[in-house]
Amino acid sequence: MTLTPRTKASLLWGVVGALAFLVLVQGYDLVVGLDVGFASRFAVAALVGVVAAGLTHRLRPRFEPKGRT
Repeated sequence: MTLTPRTKASLLWGVVGALAFLVLVQGYDLVVGLDVGFASRFAVAALVGVVAAGLTHRLRPRFEPKGRT
């Protein structure tokens, strides 16, 4: 199975979104002291990753250059 460049880019943006969310939650936990378990953190991070990948895949044609200079 080969992925198109558009799909690869969307999946990578999903991973970036999920990891960025986990970093932000960890920082918030260190500063404030968050009382949330690991499972819920990873569940929300997975949701953030899926939404980021989906939005990236859906909106990419809108932001591609039109070939004009």
